[in-house]
Amino acid sequence: MPTELPPTPIATPLGVDTTPISLTPAAGTDLEPVWSAVVPETRARSNDIHLPISLAYAERLCAAHPEADALLVRVAILLHDTGWGRVDEDRILTEGFTGDWRRAAIRYEHEKQGCLIAREVLPPLGYDDGFVDEVVAIIDGHDTRKEARSLEDALVRDADRLWRFDHAGIALASGWFGMDPASYCDRLAEEIVPELLTEAAITLATSELDRSQALLKTGVLR
Repeated sequence: MPTELPPTPIATPLGVDTTPISLTPAAGTDLEPVWSAVVPETRARSNDIHLPISLAYAERLCAAHPEADALLVRVAILLHDTGWGRVDEDRILTEGFTGDWRRAAIRYEHEKQGCLIAREVLPPLGYDDGFVDEVVAIIDGHDTRKEARSLEDALVRDADRLWRFDHAGIALASGWFGMDPASYCDRLAEEIVPELLTEAAITLATSELDRSQALLKTGVLR
């Protein structure tokens, strides 16, 4: 059951693990049937890198927020971008990462497709209709809605952004936006950190960005 959204940035009741995300990949095997059901959709737009890293961040955020429905967060983040696998791949970069990219039609389309995928794959795996509705409510608008509707929605949104701060995310996403890594890191600090909804995510983002900038020598390579 989704938890009501507190005022943002949402205070973190517990500490947050700020070690490199590669040290704590997503735990357990309970979601492997869901992964297996969406393998084709993970091959679009580097979802096979983005989604596992985002899930690992989501689990860190859930550990910092034990009051959240962790299963809802984990399933929603796993599926949130699968819709990219069912839209015109040529349009993903030409429309989804240029100009007013947040309002691009292709982004609404991938959200709609992601909702359809969730309704296709989750019921046969034993997830009940109410849970599926909650997952779909988070996927629908995760890129295009300005506000989060619940704590779980906020954690998914933050996890979706946090992967960009890891060096793997920077390597991929800087290319999507046609930016060099140093300029992209500047954008992360100036635009994306202020969008984060939880104190835990802000702490993770700033820690990860410091490490990535040191690793990628962005102070010199710009």
